[in-house]
Amino acid sequence: MGSEAEVRRRAVLAATAGAALEFYDFVTFSFFAIQIGDSFFPSNDRYVSLMGSLATFGAGFLSRPIGAHILGGYADRVGRRPVMLLSMVIMGVAIGVLALTPSYAVIGIAAPVIAVAARLAQGFALGGEIGISTVYLLEAGDPKRRGFNTSLQGVAQLVAATFGALVGLGLSSVLSAGQLSHFGWRIALLIGVSVAPLALVLRRSLPETKDEPEPFVADDRAAGPSPRQAIVFGVLIMGAQTIANYVFNYTATFGQTQLHMSVQAAMAGQVAANGIGIVTSLLGGWLCDRYGRRPLLLWPQLAFAALILPCFTWLLTARTVFALISVNLVLNGVANLLNGPTQAAIAESLPRRGRSRAFALIYALPVTLLGGTTQLFVTWLLKVSGAPISLAWYLTVVQLIGLAAILAFPESAPGKRGVAENRRQGWRGSPP
Repeated sequence: MGSEAEVRRRAVLAATAGAALEFYDFVTFSFFAIQIGDSFFPSNDRYVSLMGSLATFGAGFLSRPIGAHILGGYADRVGRRPVMLLSMVIMGVAIGVLALTPSYAVIGIAAPVIAVAARLAQGFALGGEIGISTVYLLEAGDPKRRGFNTSLQGVAQLVAATFGALVGLGLSSVLSAGQLSHFGWRIALLIGVSVAPLALVLRRSLPETKDEPEPFVADDRAAGPSPRQAIVFGVLIMGAQTIANYVFNYTATFGQTQLHMSVQAAMAGQVAANGIGIVTSLLGGWLCDRYGRRPLLLWPQLAFAALILPCFTWLLTARTVFALISVNLVLNGVANLLNGPTQAAIAESLPRRGRSRAFALIYALPVTLLGGTTQLFVTWLLKVSGAPISLAWYLTVVQLIGLAAILAFPESAPGKRGVAENRRQGWRGSPP
């Protein structure tokens, strides 16, 4: 039996690995939206086929609040670990069904119907998974490293997305366009199914955290955010970040449809963006444990909102792979500083008794209402406006809304709240 610190580290790593697998299964669909559209929604109009595929991708978000409510409530009653195991099983079965469903040309209308049903099951599983695993990371790890530990949820998503993009890059390099549409995307999904048993084994060894006492760290002078503030402002902040994340996941499609780049070039841009995001997610989590959540929410959000239009203007002028990769590096690097501070700030502001359900819903609702429709809305916006820069304007407005919510959200980190309050009241030096 290892020390308490070793047990905490193993628990955090096991939870992170499981979350990465589930997110890989869910998000890989977006990397192959064009090819999946060709299989399930064949049409002479490529736009119609793509919209059908993206609508199916969006369907996976409709069931996420249901999963958040049911699985999150179950985790608050019986524990975090059994629900994380259940969500993994549901996700694995759903992705296997989707990968093995014959195309429209073989079974007709049953193909898109089955595909939509599989996406709904995936959404249900992920709706509970992300919220519950984030809460688990907060509770299972070192209380003084909450920001860093919860940043691993964002890192898990980025690692999964990076691996998915690398799989897409590899498959597009060795397969023809016809082969990629016929069976290449199925290989990418089945890779996730094949490693699901390993993730289940890792999760079976997780210690339970539901009934552990909340670690107490005395606050200096001020109370943190109320649960109501965590819910209202958390939904707004999470919504802004969700839209940004799914715009970035749309990069591979944007590079092909708007910049007329090859699949390989578009996937390379996605890989670069995710790589820098992993680094800055960890950095943001580490810094917010040191300096508090609020500074690491405010300044990166302000910088991100200011950089969007200049970066997209340059990208649309240059229209090169170098520009695509550079813009992804800059914007993803800044945006992902927010991952750990956001999730830690919201989760630690909620009471433990109902934390899993509340956090899962705070995460799932904006994802469903905003993130789930982002790629569909962006494709429509680009079509009707005829101006690729409209994507940048949309993203900027959304980030300004997120900035307003951050300004209204008090410091939540135990031990940092009084410092933040003193600064707001004009303290200089150490308080008496």
